[in-house]
Amino acid sequence: MELIILFVVLAGLMFFMSSRTRKQQKQQAEFRSQLAPGQEVMTGSGLFGTVVEIDETTDTVTIETVPGGAQTRWLRAAIAKRVDTPVEEPAEATDETDVTTESSATGTITSGDGHIDVPDDLSSLDTAQREYREQQRRDEGEAGTTK
Repeated sequence: MELIILFVVLAGLMFFMSSRTRKQQKQQAEFRSQLAPGQEVMTGSGLFGTVVEIDETTDTVTIETVPGGAQTRWLRAAIAKRVDTPVEEPAEATDETDVTTESSATGTITSGDGHIDVPDDLSSLDTAQREYREQQRRDEGEAGTTK
């Protein structure tokens, strides 16, 4: 009896695992059948490009990596996914003097030509904070001895 339950559970697990795989394969096949020229895609090997032509008889897709550049032919099955190009938001015009004024009011360190110095890592921030605290202690010590 226990052996029968074990086989039923294993058969159920295999069914659910295979149905999930079949569903993914069906979605991929649907995606590949809906490919159209002008879409940006990525191949399974990581090549990005734009679909130029689809040959239904040989089941190949011609991809152009650079506009006006070389074109390569790929099997339709090698196309992994569609790449949506991000929508570029228009850059807002900002007055640099406002940014400099705000940044100096908030305590950022700027060089003589007005550029903000950003460290590559956080290790220098720890040193600067320690030096600042030592300076505060010295100032407090000097103020306490003059009384």
